[in-house]
Amino acid sequence: MERLERIRALDRESAPSSLLLDELRELVGEAESWTRSEGDARARAATLELAERVTGIEETKLEGEVTPEGVAS
Repeated sequence: MERLERIRALDRESAPSSLLLDELRELVGEAESWTRSEGDARARAATLELAERVTGIEETKLEGEVTPEGVAS
């Protein structure tokens, strides 16, 4: 939850997308750890969805600045 708040704060501050992506990548790593500890289908599905969204944001970054929601601005 702390990482999510940092991501939201960076977004409110209009931080560079590279900083947002760094935080999002860290969030994926934390989600993967959570998945390993939980070991259930719900945790795996949530982690896969998060990883896919971050990948989509990374691809969108090539086209312009992004927000945590992955929308080019």
